[in-house]
Amino acid sequence: MLKFLTLIRRSLKKSFDNIRNEQLKHNLLQAIPFWIGSVITGFAAVMYAKIFAWGENLLHFIMNWHAWMIFIVAPVCFVVSWWLVKEFAPNAKGSGIPQVMAAVELANPREHKKIRSLLSLKIIIFKIISSVILVIGGGAIGREGPTIQIAGSVFRKVNEYLPEWWPKISKKNMIMTGAAAGLAAAFNTPLGGIVFAVEELSKTHINYFKTALFTAVIIAGLTAQTLAGSYLYLGYPKTNDVSLMVMFPIILVAGIAGILASQLSVIMLKMSDWKKRKLKTDKANIIFLVICALVIASIAYFINREILGSGKEIMERVLFTNNKHEDWYVPILRMLGPALSFTSGGAGGIFAPALTAGASIGSVISGFIHLTPNETNVVVLGGMVAFLTGITRAPFTSAIIVLEMTDRHSLIFHLMLAGMVSSIVSILVSRHSLYDVIKANFLTEIRSEK
Repeated sequence: MLKFLTLIRRSLKKSFDNIRNEQLKHNLLQAIPFWIGSVITGFAAVMYAKIFAWGENLLHFIMNWHAWMIFIVAPVCFVVSWWLVKEFAPNAKGSGIPQVMAAVELANPREHKKIRSLLSLKIIIFKIISSVILVIGGGAIGREGPTIQIAGSVFRKVNEYLPEWWPKISKKNMIMTGAAAGLAAAFNTPLGGIVFAVEELSKTHINYFKTALFTAVIIAGLTAQTLAGSYLYLGYPKTNDVSLMVMFPIILVAGIAGILASQLSVIMLKMSDWKKRKLKTDKANIIFLVICALVIASIAYFINREILGSGKEIMERVLFTNNKHEDWYVPILRMLGPALSFTSGGAGGIFAPALTAGASIGSVISGFIHLTPNETNVVVLGGMVAFLTGITRAPFTSAIIVLEMTDRHSLIFHLMLAGMVSSIVSILVSRHSLYDVIKANFLTEIRSEK
């Protein structure tokens, strides 16, 4: 294999040496690694989405076959998911977005070698396995955050494998571009990927990497569409004939969702901190995980199955069927599930669960104030943007993602309003986002290692 790679490298060098135009040669050599990373990312995102969907379908099959089996499956899966990460890839736990944010900050001459503990092939493997096992066990997690860490790992490895004669490419730009391509491929939202890189990751002026960023997002998105077909993450909800007065319910829902999302972030951080201080042994962690799993299993069995999984089916039902209004307690379940799952120590994201929680809040409040079906759809979309903003503190990314996943470009001002209101009120609960705090924790741990 090594001889084969060496042969390819020599052939490439010989081919490029034949190009007489030095500027053209330099530009090509700078662009090719981004193209390769984008194609691999698009393929990986689609394969991961299919495996993750298989895991959710298996969970539904188990619940429909013998619902009581959730009391066995959930504890086993929670423990196995945690153990895999703990033993083989500790930095694969959780979402993956804070790890990418930390890697971007470490991408400097003095600390760049530390990035490999956050982004690597091993991270990719155990991120996928752990998250799929956790969702089979009923974990309320998503695949979008993990896809971003997977994409960052792909781009870092592509950069690492470049031969010595290849022009040097900024590690920071490579990682940020990979993250954007990962988000674009996960949601099929190219603009969302670009805005995410600029709003959430970039401390570098966009002029330094805009061409690579745009190209990578396009190629990753096209690769994903080639494999999975042209699709919208959710579809086309009906939002026509809605008056401007709907802005007032949107503001109400956005305020409530922003506060609840920020409070959920605080609770999850406190739970993680408590675990770190109190649960010093494997036995203590296993007992905690079994309790969390049994709480989720009990709620799913005795009260409502909607606490399980990413919750995408909830968004689809309230947006595309006549059953638009959730029970008042569903938002509570959709916050409790991610709180117990996200702090379990296994791999799994919070993007999709956050969108689901916001959708359920919009659905409940729309029912209370008797909005029309189309008005309900608009308020539900506003709730999705608001809750995701409360978690990420990235209102423009949240608005653009929801806009693109539903193709409702006419709602851009409604969704941006929801994001801005949520961004303002969430600060009342906590100044820092969930991702920022977790990123700081990763940086502290990695920089303290010898």
